[in-house]
Amino acid sequence: MTTLSETLATLKKQGYTADFNLAATHLSCTGNAIRLFPDDFVVDQHFRFEGPSDPADEAVVYAISSARFNLKGTLVNGYGPSSDALADEMIKALRERPA
Repeated sequence: MTTLSETLATLKKQGYTADFNLAATHLSCTGNAIRLFPDDFVVDQHFRFEGPSDPADEAVVYAISSARFNLKGTLVNGYGPSSDALADEMIKALRERPA
């Protein structure tokens, strides 16, 4: 997988169908009222993408699962200077760890 769109398509085929949005203290799920706090999910995989010449093109894709909500999805965020400000708990939770 070499592009962001290829990675997202592959993850969707693997069951990562939810679209997560990032808040300072939790993840919200597009299309429903579910909020995932750090203890509610794990990062199964992550993929980093760098633009050829512009640091603003950097992004990271997280493949996230929640056993509590029986939910799998992806989160796309800027990387480096374009990343969102997060609480320490969210930063720790977004590190890949065993389920």
